[in-house]
Amino acid sequence: MRKVNFIIAIVTCFVMASSVASATGIRTEFKEFEITLVNDLYMGKKVDAIWTLSYDQAEKPVTVVKRKTIEGTEYVVSSEFFAVRYVASASGFGAKEVRKAWSGVNTRINRAVINQKELKNQEIISPNKVDDKMALGLIANYLPDLLNDGYTHLLN
Repeated sequence: MRKVNFIIAIVTCFVMASSVASATGIRTEFKEFEITLVNDLYMGKKVDAIWTLSYDQAEKPVTVVKRKTIEGTEYVVSSEFFAVRYVASASGFGAKEVRKAWSGVNTRINRAVINQKELKNQEIISPNKVDDKMALGLIANYLPDLLNDGYTHLLN
């Protein structure tokens, strides 16, 4: 009888924990997004293009800045609380830490928001050469995974 009660208690705890976790909305789905090219801006010599990436109409979008560098084409993705770069080079397309000179975000805040383990996992997303359209699509799909669970609300 004790075993049955123990098993029922464990199953009940498991069911309650899973329902509470889904009720908090910690990690939401980011299946829909909109990418918009920003026109009529003075971008300077070192910036090739700027896009905004938004997952929700109500929130402030994330900015994606394209630059050509010695490494390849770099897409700096930034908001008020985080910055990261995606690099398209001869070795493929993947995420890296943003250069301090390109980020207006405090390093401590950026490290709190960006999941360092996931950043390492995304070092090579694709071994193939990517164009702007493919790069922006990959960024939009992989960016939510880079944010720690407590900070995904920054995207929606």
